[in-house]
Amino acid sequence: MSVVPISRSYAPDALETRVHVRGWVLRSRSSGGILFLLLRDRTGALQVTAKRDVVGEEAFRAAEHVQVEGVVEVEGTVYADHRASRGRELRAESIRVLAAGEPFPLWSEQTEEFRLDHRHLTVRTQELVAMVRLKATLLRALREFLDREEVLETTPPILSGNAAEGGTEAFTLDYFGRPGYLGQTAQLYLEALLAPHERVYSLTTSFRAEKSRTPRHLTEYLHLEVELAWCDLDGLMEFIERMLLDVLHELARRSPEELRQLGREPAELAELAGPFPRLGYADSLERLKAKQFDVHWGTDIGTAEERALTLEERAPIFLTRFPKEIKAFYMLETPTDPRTVEAVDVLAPEGYGEIIGGSCRETDLERLTHRLTASGVNVEEYAWYLDLRRYGSVPHAGFGLGVERLLRWITRSEHIRDTTPFPRTPARLTP
Repeated sequence: MSVVPISRSYAPDALETRVHVRGWVLRSRSSGGILFLLLRDRTGALQVTAKRDVVGEEAFRAAEHVQVEGVVEVEGTVYADHRASRGRELRAESIRVLAAGEPFPLWSEQTEEFRLDHRHLTVRTQELVAMVRLKATLLRALREFLDREEVLETTPPILSGNAAEGGTEAFTLDYFGRPGYLGQTAQLYLEALLAPHERVYSLTTSFRAEKSRTPRHLTEYLHLEVELAWCDLDGLMEFIERMLLDVLHELARRSPEELRQLGREPAELAELAGPFPRLGYADSLERLKAKQFDVHWGTDIGTAEERALTLEERAPIFLTRFPKEIKAFYMLETPTDPRTVEAVDVLAPEGYGEIIGGSCRETDLERLTHRLTASGVNVEEYAWYLDLRRYGSVPHAGFGLGVERLLRWITRSEHIRDTTPFPRTPARLTP
C-alpha cells in the first residue's frame, strides 16, 4: 500500500478505509496493551492507537521505546473518535520503527537561550512550524500581488562597493583588497533597473551592523523593496495600502489555523479596511508632547515614540514628511516645504512600530550631489548612481518592507527572532 499524507485521514471518504502513513512522534503513552501515539508529517497530526495483540509483541515493544521526534510508519484503518484531536483516529494493524531516536533535549521549562542554542531542533516545535508556513504564505501573497500589479521581480546583488545609507551600520569586508559591504538595501540597483522596466521589486536578504538588542531588530532580515516610476507620495501610500490589505486578507483566508496558533484571530485581518490613518511629522510631535514626550523639530521618531503613537491603533498608520536632516540623501525635498522630504514610514498598530519605510526619490542632479556631499561620503563612489539622473530620470518612489517586522505584528510575537528559523542578532551567529 502506498504511503499517503496524514491529511488524507481527515478526508470525508477516509472513514473506515485503510491508510499507510509515516512521520515523527509528537507524544506517546502506553496503557496496558494499548499504545497511543500522536504522529505528525508536513500535512498535520493524527492520533494512532496500536494494540499489542494486533501489531505483535515485537513491534509493540519497539514502538513503546520510540522517543519524541522518533520516526514510525503505520498501516491501519481510520475511525471517528470524539476524544481524538480533530475527531479521527488511526487504529494500527502494523507499525514499524524507522528511527527510535534518543531522548529529545527540549522541553518547555528550559531557558530561551538554551532553546536558541538548539534552534536546529527548536524549529520542529509547533509554533515555529506554524510561523515558517505562515511566512511562506505571506511571501507567496506578496509576490502574487506584485505580479498582478505588473511589478517585475529582479535580482540585485547583495555584495556592494557602496554602503547605501552612509556606511555607519554596514557590515564591511575585504573584497580582494578593496572595501566591500553586505547590502543594507537593494534600492540603488532597483533605481537603475527602473529605467528599462518602470516597476521593479526584489526580495533579498539585507544586513545591518546595528548593536540594537531590542525585540524588533535583526542583523540579517528579509527585505521586500519596490520602486515605481511616475509615482508621487500619495500614489506610493495608496499602493502600500492596497498591498497590505491584499496580503493580510489572503493570510486570513489561506492560513487561519496557523494564525490562531500564533495568537491572531483571522477575522481581525480579514476585517481590516482602508483608508489607513495619515499623520504628518509635525502633528506627531504634538501628539507625543501630549503624552509627555520631550520632542522637538528634528527629533527622530524612535521605538518608544512609535509605540506611543500606535498602541491604541487597530490599523497601520502612515507617518509622513520628516525633517530633511534626519533622512537619507536620496529623498525628495517637499516642494512646498524645503525643511522636509517626501518620506513615509508605515507603523504597525498595537505598539509594534515601523514595518515599512519609503519615499519619493530626488531626481535633480545638483540637489542630489549636494545632499551626498553634505552626508560626508565620497561622491565619486556614487558616480554610477548620479548617472541615473543624467540619462532619462523620471519622478519615482519606492519603499522597503521588513518581512519579519510585519510578521511580528501579524502574530503578536514578543520578539522578532520568533519570526525566522535561524535568527541573527548581535549576540547570535549560530546555529
